[in-house]
Amino acid sequence: MNPIIDLVADLGEGFGAYTIGDDSELLEIVSSANIACGFHAGDPDIMAATVAECVRRGVGIGAHPSFPDLRGFGRRDMGLTADEVRNDVLYQLGALNGFAAFHGTKVTHLAPHGRLGNLVAVRDDYAKAVAEAAVRVDNELIVVAQEGELAAASRDAGLDVAIVGIVDRAYQEGGTLVPRSQPGAVLHDPTEIVDRTLRMVVEGKVRCANGADLDIAVDTLLLHGDNPGAVQLARRIRSELITAGVHIAPLAEVMDAKKKAA
Repeated sequence: MNPIIDLVADLGEGFGAYTIGDDSELLEIVSSANIACGFHAGDPDIMAATVAECVRRGVGIGAHPSFPDLRGFGRRDMGLTADEVRNDVLYQLGALNGFAAFHGTKVTHLAPHGRLGNLVAVRDDYAKAVAEAAVRVDNELIVVAQEGELAAASRDAGLDVAIVGIVDRAYQEGGTLVPRSQPGAVLHDPTEIVDRTLRMVVEGKVRCANGADLDIAVDTLLLHGDNPGAVQLARRIRSELITAGVHIAPLAEVMDAKKKAA
């Protein structure tokens, strides 16, 4: 069986008259979308339009909840309790579910954004709060995460977990990302990024910052579209994957295929 992978990007991250990234271009490349739910970006009009366009193009829909940090784009720790995290995720997931239902579809996955996404990987209380919110709303939701507390809590709750590969970030030997504050944390050479992506998907390995190989099994690849050259790089990654015989499909299809092959 040829490798199968989902390509996902963060979409709908404008607000009002402001836009971030080129959603129209990215929707020609990705098979799934993490849609901002209004707390770090997005508003009702943007959410509605993004969901409608995903449905039109056959792109899978995912909720991208964050801390209530519109000014800081969800990148600041808000010092919330676990109950507040759970309720904020419920609020955002409910909003996106409403737009999905209106357009005749459903939310298939959940991927926490920004600082919330970082903390649920290491904080057991936050991880359990997000997993509880997800499973109580829809026990068929797929939780997108790196290996860590959220992945463990979601599996314990009976949810499917899709491991995400971050194509332009350096990995530590334990499988976590090199902090952005450290040199070399973010990769910029397009050829290096494409080569790493192909190896991650085809061989199941990634070269860590210390030079050692790390075994990694990814279900979805996060592509960025909000910096110069990002869309062109995303197109190149998709093209190179297809040339290598990799099948690209929405996340729900990827997870089903991997279950059948197991």
